[in-house]
Amino acid sequence: MEIFKTFGIDWIIILAQIVNFLIILYILKRFVYKPVFKIFKQREELIKESIKKAEDAKHALEKAQKEERELIKKAKETSEQLIKDAKETSAEMIKHSEEETRKQTQQMLAEAKEQIVRETKTAQQELSKHVSELSVAILKKSLGNVFTEKEQSEVVAKAAKELKKDK
Repeated sequence: MEIFKTFGIDWIIILAQIVNFLIILYILKRFVYKPVFKIFKQREELIKESIKKAEDAKHALEKAQKEERELIKKAKETSEQLIKDAKETSAEMIKHSEEETRKQTQQMLAEAKEQIVRETKTAQQELSKHVSELSVAILKKSLGNVFTEKEQSEVVAKAAKELKKDK
């Protein structure tokens, strides 16, 4: 203990300092450390919760982006199908229109041919009638000096009968 006296150490003061230290330690632990540790714990939990929310948001964003890509893909496929269907429908409509036009054209041509045939027949009949009348008139004029009237009418009747046979 002489060492303590040589260095000027007093046991009572050391004991008082230890008691003061323990009192300060108790006060710090009770009033400072617990609230500070509680705040640190709350902050740690808040940070963990924020990290979890950030990860959840990241997953939700990835899921939304994936759904967006799928929707875009489906929309593209749908639009391509619609375009394909529209092309097929328009091709079908064009084909149908062409067939209708072809049928109408053929019908018009057939009607025109029939009309030409009718008009040709009518013209031939009129021409034949006109030729017959002219032939009879020419025959009457040319026979007028050679035959009597009775003979003339017999020859003209016979010629008219022959002309009708030829038709």
